[in-house]
Amino acid sequence: MGLRFIGLIVVFILGLGLPSVWAQTINPDDLSTVRVDELSDAQIQSYLQQAQASGLSEAEMEQMALQRGMPTEEVEKLRKRIERIQGGQGSTSNQPPAPIDRPVVNREVSDSSSLANKVAADSLPEDSISAGSLEIFGSSLFEGQTARFEPNLRMATPSNYVIGPDDQVLIDIYGKSEAFHSLTVTPEGNIVIPYVGVVAVNGLTMEAAAARIEQRMAMVYPAIKTGDTRILVSLGNVRTIKIVITGEVKTPGTYSLPSVATVFNALYLSGGPTARGSFRDIRLIRGGKEIATLDIYDVLMNGAFADNVGLRDQDILMVPPYQRRVELRGEVKRPAIFELKPTETFEDLLRYAGGFTEAAYRERVKVTRNTATEKRIEDLLASQMGQFEPQSGDQYIVGRILDRYANRVTINGAVFRPGVYELSSGLTLSMLIKKAEGVKEDAFLNRGYILRLQDDLQTEQIAFNVAAILAGTEPDVELKREDVIRISSIFDLKEEFSVRIDGEVRNPGIFDYAAGMTLQDLVMQAGGFRESASTKRIEVSRRVKNADALSIAAQTAEIFQVNINRTLDNEANFELMPFDIVVVRTEAGYETQKTVQIEGEVLYPGRYTITKKNERISDLVKRAGGFTPFAYIEGASLKRAGNITQKMAETERERSEKTLKQQDEYERMVALRYLQQNTNSINELHLSRNLNNDFVGINLERIIQKPGKRGDLILEDGDVIRVPKELQTVEVSGEVLAPSTAIYAPNKGFKQYINQAGGFSQRALRKNAYIIYANGSVKSTNRFLFFNNYPPVKPGAEIFVPQAPERLRMGPQQWLGFSTGLASLVAIIVTIVR
Repeated sequence: MGLRFIGLIVVFILGLGLPSVWAQTINPDDLSTVRVDELSDAQIQSYLQQAQASGLSEAEMEQMALQRGMPTEEVEKLRKRIERIQGGQGSTSNQPPAPIDRPVVNREVSDSSSLANKVAADSLPEDSISAGSLEIFGSSLFEGQTARFEPNLRMATPSNYVIGPDDQVLIDIYGKSEAFHSLTVTPEGNIVIPYVGVVAVNGLTMEAAAARIEQRMAMVYPAIKTGDTRILVSLGNVRTIKIVITGEVKTPGTYSLPSVATVFNALYLSGGPTARGSFRDIRLIRGGKEIATLDIYDVLMNGAFADNVGLRDQDILMVPPYQRRVELRGEVKRPAIFELKPTETFEDLLRYAGGFTEAAYRERVKVTRNTATEKRIEDLLASQMGQFEPQSGDQYIVGRILDRYANRVTINGAVFRPGVYELSSGLTLSMLIKKAEGVKEDAFLNRGYILRLQDDLQTEQIAFNVAAILAGTEPDVELKREDVIRISSIFDLKEEFSVRIDGEVRNPGIFDYAAGMTLQDLVMQAGGFRESASTKRIEVSRRVKNADALSIAAQTAEIFQVNINRTLDNEANFELMPFDIVVVRTEAGYETQKTVQIEGEVLYPGRYTITKKNERISDLVKRAGGFTPFAYIEGASLKRAGNITQKMAETERERSEKTLKQQDEYERMVALRYLQQNTNSINELHLSRNLNNDFVGINLERIIQKPGKRGDLILEDGDVIRVPKELQTVEVSGEVLAPSTAIYAPNKGFKQYINQAGGFSQRALRKNAYIIYANGSVKSTNRFLFFNNYPPVKPGAEIFVPQAPERLRMGPQQWLGFSTGLASLVAIIVTIVR
């Protein structure tokens, strides 16, 4: 906390990291206007994160803040706010912090692949491990939204209950005589029984009152003496008493409770002891004398309610401050802050904490103890725990056992039972191999390794001959703690062999090679041939191991042509070698059906199968029965795989990049911005019109008139030909004032449609405007001298006007460079002339 507090003081003094509002109101040389209450928790946390550690001590920083006018109470408020925020209480709580509120030590050692790293981690000091805060043992008993522990009024009448005014006494007579009386005790302490008279019961217990009532009623009911008539005396509604709860409780005051309430009922109702209150010495005072003392630990540890006596009117329940409190953290089952009685020892403290955990280091406990001037560290040994008397403020830390093994060896690799084994006295390498059920058949017997940890924590590797150790022809090796034995398999030392098959098989891929594997075996593993496979010319390529490295024409692979039948029953099997590549080719002349589609204004639209390789568009139109009377042949289009949007964007980019190389930096910046804007415009336009499925501009009218000529394209699989109806609109988009769709008129030209859309915008690039026709073809604007020659407009066309690049204004640096270059040029010209 001190370091963060110093950092925050530095922020205030030096004015570092403050928001602008504070920079205007706080003078670093005058901190008299600082008001900590006006700062939110978020602001203080932000300042804490921005503050850096100072070379001055905390006392020096506080003194500097006071010298610059920061009020003492504001410094103290700031300290408390930091403590409250770090303790997780927030700024809204007025509850004072617990007297002992320190972090819990929870040491964790991370796993490491290196044995040396593990040993080093085990030796870390416990003080270097961070932890969280502790709670006071027993405080959770009183936590909740509302502390309630109302007495049960539907219980049997306690025999020691003392009757008083306003109690309701129930008398049930049964036997030869039957009657029932419900009587209320008068303020004078009497009850009036019919036919019996007045009976004084005030101050009597229920047992004594029942005996007196039975004695008086026997005078009126003689059968009571003989036992033929019996009476039952019980308590009905109880009276209300007032008690006072004072001392270190969360809600002290005067309480009205039922007369059957106990000390615990009252303690729950008051919210329990505060952080400063005692849980072991809760006193009940009656008539100026202490009559009972309640120890909450007896209830928590043993469930004993022996001292939970009943309350009486005007009782006082007093909770004094604690006398001795210590904290126990680390490897115990209930880390907490505990309150101890004067005669209790560390063993009692350990019992309250539930004892050690399974991972606890029990031989020594670290003790941090306060002296009159400073702290002191002590070691509490296991032999001293029964006699050691804790002092108030002590901190006890129980560490963890080391994350290491005292007698472990490990064997891995080609043994039947690899794993961890006990290092018994005199255990040797051969004995450990026998414990692991021996080596496997594939074990590499020429060499094994022992990885051993030396005294300086460095690792060394010891090699041995596995076969010789097992046969006893080599001296056996005695094992040490943490030895790791590795016996490899022959397959670990050998490259994995595989073969590959591609082409017309059902499951092409890479397969494991086995000795004696044939081509038929590989085809079967690949799922067999496809229908299109040719089994006459299967090609097998094999690695060449002894190629002439000095020859230019050295052979790099050996090729075999193999013929097999589809039933894979050849007598002469072709044997494969590791890393062979098999290719099964397609049968010559094998073709799958390919289809095209014709839509729109034809007599028989739909999907058609291509019947020959050179079938053209004109042939498809004939098969579809020709056109309907509403067909707009000039607007017919062909959609084919490819991306016209990408092609247009690439064309635009290539055209712009050609000029970039010949421009200076300023012009290049303008051109790049123009290129980006127009590429985005083209993409957005065509994506919005679903033109990213690639339309090829065709002239269907010419194709029908001259079939088989250049424009009559050969059909491909997936082609879609669409013959629309007569189109009647023209769309205008891009850099015009009002993009819209206009009605087509044969006598209107390009500029007339532009004017109908409001005209060109200020950023329009007129010379690059173009038209996309209904059949997918595109025509751009041509320029002759200073005039733009716009393309003709046809039905269904779209006019697009691109955006001109934004012109960057000449700044002072550009003007300075221009003038410097001009001056240099003039100087050169003058020099040449002279």
